[in-house]
Amino acid sequence: MKKTNNFLFTFLLTLILFIFVSALYAEKILPGVTTSSTSMPPPQETTHSTVKTIVEWYEAVGTVRPKVETRIEAQITAKVIDVKVTSGSKVLKGTPLVILDNRQLKSRLAQAKQGLKSAISKKEQAQHAVSSANANFTQKKLTFERIKKYFEAQAATNQDVEKAESAFLQAKASLEQASKALSGSKSGIMRAQEIVKEAQIALGYTVIKAPQNGEIIRRQIEPGDLALPGKPLIILQTEGSLRLEAFVREGLIAKVRKNQELKVEITTLNKTFNAIVEEIVPYADPRTRTFLVKAGLPVVDGLYPGMFGKLLIPAGEHKIVMIPISAVRKVGQLELVTLYDDNVWKRVFIKTGKTYGNQIEVLSGISGDELIGIKE
Repeated sequence: MKKTNNFLFTFLLTLILFIFVSALYAEKILPGVTTSSTSMPPPQETTHSTVKTIVEWYEAVGTVRPKVETRIEAQITAKVIDVKVTSGSKVLKGTPLVILDNRQLKSRLAQAKQGLKSAISKKEQAQHAVSSANANFTQKKLTFERIKKYFEAQAATNQDVEKAESAFLQAKASLEQASKALSGSKSGIMRAQEIVKEAQIALGYTVIKAPQNGEIIRRQIEPGDLALPGKPLIILQTEGSLRLEAFVREGLIAKVRKNQELKVEITTLNKTFNAIVEEIVPYADPRTRTFLVKAGLPVVDGLYPGMFGKLLIPAGEHKIVMIPISAVRKVGQLELVTLYDDNVWKRVFIKTGKTYGNQIEVLSGISGDELIGIKE
């Protein structure tokens, strides 16, 4: 009894599956099959299906970036006191952007100026010393020459001559020493002036200004942060023009040329416009097998750096059959057209693809150049 029940259950299950599969395949209608063998009345308006050549586009994804992007960095290490701008701010050349702590540099400048004053004072002292040593040297020289004349006239002794000569040589040495001191004081003044100049330049670095007219793209520093040389504080777009930097697979890079005009699609703006290829980086990324292509963009309202974009590259051409969208009749998920074939009008199942304006691509069901009716 148990075996009989198992047999009946297996038989019923097999029968149900057979009926389901048969019904599934019976409802499947292939494109090109007519709905009925009987003819239909002719439509009031007709047209012809056409075969057109369509360009296939490869979408190279990329990012909108400014053509000229300036990274503004600090020249000294100092604490940030104030940031005068925010992202999106438009600035002119010379506009203060970041203020750094200048107390230490002000103190250094004051010390440098004090050192300059001290060097000037030493120079004045050296000048007085030179004047005094020069006067003493002149006197000792005249005395020595006079004693020599007395000695020749036997009016002075040899001891008097030696004494005058010794005084003359000492005065000469003192004058040379004072002259050297004066020259050293002049060099000291030059060094002090350079130190003052360096301190003034360093103090000027505490106010970071815009190098050109532009727009702030990113602000990467806040008051209280430590500014370091080599650390970007602000990113400035110094020109209004932008470009799309897209990555093109190596199989299509031969189709891209410098100064070539290509289309760019910005999905966020729902806009497509022409762009000029400005640069092709001659190096393929070994990980992605792509080349970096930079295309200049026109001025477009609402277009900002960092936006997502696509560079459309022609990858090839193929022919498709197209008909007006108004010629397609939909019944549930089925698509039909009224076709004139063998001197009669009849409905034919088709399968459609992409739309191109008021035209639609026919993937299968008709082959092109057929006379079809347009539904009203």
